[in-house]
Order: sequence, then structure tokens, then C-alpha cells
Amino acid sequence: MEKVTPFLMFQDGKAEEAMNFYTSLIEDSRIIEIVRYGANEAGEEGTVMAAKFTLKGQEFMCIDSNVKHQFSFTPSFSIYVTCDTEEELDNVYQQLKEGGQELMPLDDYGFSKKFGWINDRFRVSWQLDLPK
Repeated sequence: MEKVTPFLMFQDGKAEEAMNFYTSLIEDSRIIEIVRYGANEAGEEGTVMAAKFTLKGQEFMCIDSNVKHQFSFTPSFSIYVTCDTEEELDNVYQQLKEGGQELMPLDDYGFSKKFGWINDRFRVSWQLDLPK
């Protein structure tokens, strides 16, 4: 086994927009590679056939699915981010919150100094933590 990589499947042509947003939000992150559908291929021309990006060194893969499924992202699988400062946590949370849905608003829930859980505008779930 070479490695394990989280894989995000977008159904609405938003994979590239999501990657750009995530890599701009989290420092030390970048898009590694994007392969796009061409003319007369299975997906809509120009959308993401396969892509790789990193968030703080963690590699992810994503696609724009050309098949419509009866499912999407679920909060039971989330991207967990440990923040260094309250300012960093607040900033990332507020940006993810725009167009998204709060699952657990920022607060002290007893297990950390400050914590929040949110689905972003792409429906990807994030847990943001500021340890005690």
C-alpha cells in the first residue's frame, strides 16, 4: 500500500472553485495537478476529471462527477483543522461559514479552548479546533 488520500467528489462542477478556495484559506497549501475533461469526453468540457491538492501538506484528490448521484458529502466525514491562534480559527471559520451551514457554532464545549463545526458552501464538513 503506497498511501491513503482523502477524495472529494463534487457533483456541480465546483471542484476547481473549491480547491482554489481551500488553498487560499489555509497556508502552506497548493494545487498540484488538474486534469480536465476535453471535448467529446465523459464529463463536461473543462471540468475537473482528476485533481490533486494539498492543505498544510495533507494531499487530497477531487473530481467533478459527470454522474449525478443520490448522495453528496456528509458531516460524518470531515476535515479536522487544529488552529494555532484564536484569530486564525475565527478567520477560517468565518470564511467557511459564508454560504455554508453551522453545525456547532464557535464556542468552548469543554474539550478544547474553542471549537466549531461547519459545512462550507460546497457542503464539505470542517471541524476547527483551538486546543487548550
